[in-house]
Amino acid sequence: MIGAAILQLFQFLLVLVLAPGLTGLVRKAKARLQGRRGPPLLQPYRDLLRLLRKEAVIAENASWIFRFAPYLTFTSLWLAAALIPTFAQRLPLSPIADLIALVAIIGAARFAMALAGLDIGTSFGGLGSSREMMIAALAEPAMLLVIFTAALLLGTTSLPDIAGFLATTSVGVRVSLGLGLVALVMVAIAENARVPVDNPATHLELTMVHEAMILEYSGRHLAMMEAAAMVKLLLFLSLIACLFAPWGMALGDVTTTSVLIGLACFLGKMILLALLLALFETSIAKMRVFRVSEFLATAMLLGLLAVIFLFVTKGL
Repeated sequence: MIGAAILQLFQFLLVLVLAPGLTGLVRKAKARLQGRRGPPLLQPYRDLLRLLRKEAVIAENASWIFRFAPYLTFTSLWLAAALIPTFAQRLPLSPIADLIALVAIIGAARFAMALAGLDIGTSFGGLGSSREMMIAALAEPAMLLVIFTAALLLGTTSLPDIAGFLATTSVGVRVSLGLGLVALVMVAIAENARVPVDNPATHLELTMVHEAMILEYSGRHLAMMEAAAMVKLLLFLSLIACLFAPWGMALGDVTTTSVLIGLACFLGKMILLALLLALFETSIAKMRVFRVSEFLATAMLLGLLAVIFLFVTKGL
C-alpha cells in the first residue's frame, strides 16, 4: 500500500509540474495546425523561470492588495486543482473536494485578480476587471447548474463520490449529462480566456480580458499570475475528465499498479483534451466582447435544460 499523505503530496506536485506543460502542448498544437513551427513544449517552464529571476517593478500607488493578489490567486487555484481526483479517487483531502466549495475557491481567486486590476487605477486594469466580473456573473450560475444536475442525478456534490459512482455504475446515455458537458466546456473556455471569448496570445485593447488585469505586473508577481492561469486551465480540464470520464483512476484502496494505471489514464485524458482545445481554437474566430454574454447565456440555458431533462426523465 502507498501512503495516503505521499499520494496527496504527489497530487499537488503533479498539478504544479503538469500545468505549464499542458499550456505548452496547446500552443504547440495550435501552431502546427496553423502551419507554423511553434514554440517548444518546454517554453512555458522557461518563461516562468525567467520571470522569477527578474525584479518586480511596482507602481508607487500600489497597495498591499496589488502585492498580495498574485500569491492568493495562485494558491487558491493550485489548491482547487489539487482537490480534483485525477489518478486516485480517495486521498486525505477528498472529504473537502466538493463541487460547490470548488466554485467558491475559484471565485476567491477571481475576486483577488479583479481587485488587483483595479488597485493601480489604470484604465486597462479597470477594463479587464469589469469584463472579468461580467463573465463571472454568467459563468458561475452556468457552472452551478451543471453541479445541480450532477447532484440531482447522483445525490451528492462530492467529487470523489461522483467519480467513483460514474466509474463503477452504468448511467446509460442521458441527455442531461450531455447538455451539462457542453455547458461546462463553454464555461471552461470563458473562465480560461480562450478563443472565442478571449485570445491569450494578444494584447489588444478591444479584446483582452485576463491580460488587461495583469498588465502592470512584472517579475515574480507576473510569474505567479501566469502560473495561476496555467493551473486554472489544468483545473477545468481535470474537472471535465473527472465528471464525465472518470474511468481508469484508482478506486478505494490504492496500490502501486492502480496508481500507475490511473496516472497513465489521467495523462492521456489531459493530452487528448489539450489537442481538442487546440483544434477548436484553430477552427473558430474570436467573437466580439459584447457577444460573450450571449455565449455564456447559452451555457446557462443548456445547464437549465439539463436540470429540466433530468426531472422529466426521472418522472417517466
